[in-house]
Amino acid sequence: MDFMTLIWIFFLVTALQPMLQKRLQEALRQRKIDEIQRKRGSRVIVLVHRQETMSLLGIPLVRYIDVQDSEQILRVIDNTEDTTPIDLVLHTPGGLVLAATQISRALRKHKSDVRVLVPHYAMSGGTLMALAADQIVMNRHAVLGPIDPQIGDSPAASILSVVVQKSPEKVEDDTLILADIAQKSLNQVWDEAVELLTSHMDRDKAEKVAEQLSSGQWTHDYPISAEEALEMGLPISTDMPQEVMDLMRLYPQPTNKQGGVEYLPRSK
Repeated sequence: MDFMTLIWIFFLVTALQPMLQKRLQEALRQRKIDEIQRKRGSRVIVLVHRQETMSLLGIPLVRYIDVQDSEQILRVIDNTEDTTPIDLVLHTPGGLVLAATQISRALRKHKSDVRVLVPHYAMSGGTLMALAADQIVMNRHAVLGPIDPQIGDSPAASILSVVVQKSPEKVEDDTLILADIAQKSLNQVWDEAVELLTSHMDRDKAEKVAEQLSSGQWTHDYPISAEEALEMGLPISTDMPQEVMDLMRLYPQPTNKQGGVEYLPRSK
């Protein structure tokens, strides 16, 4: 075998290595998901968004809950037997309110137990989805986050606060329109949170928790610990299965954008 042939083989192996590594990771994840399903007797859905990546031409790749995620998860929930519990593993910075709301409502309507497992963090829309669960299982260091709506890059509550502090004649029309949208957004998110929470607590308590999470009393990235969430009255457990933490190790920093939902085909 001559030198040039060795060079071509080297380049071919180098080119194929990322694809082979990706296929291996996918196979390992599927095997681990199957192991968790068998052990817990549930349907496992995994929604993982890597927020920290900066690998494509130096440009940050920010993943979030989008309509593609909601479409896939809704299909899985629809194809899950009513008697089969659902375990949703969440690792996300949040995302579109529309997508998170659709997933939350579908989880709430599932007739068997729904558990949301948070190995590291489920912020914003991820927390909204967790509110639909009968039990929220958090790693002892994991966090949830406020669900107050954002209008563009600004918190809805802050927009309202600025308008209230100024005289009406000093506020521009565009700002007044934003304030109107902000108030509607706050009302809608509060209503949605109350509706989800009343499935496992009385309405008075649900309204209080919804107010804490949606009113903008914290910054949008405020980390709510398991202890703080438990004090609020959320159905928190810190008994995180080790196999779920092991599963997270199989989601390395991605090198390109791909779907964040994985699940096993429905068993016949």
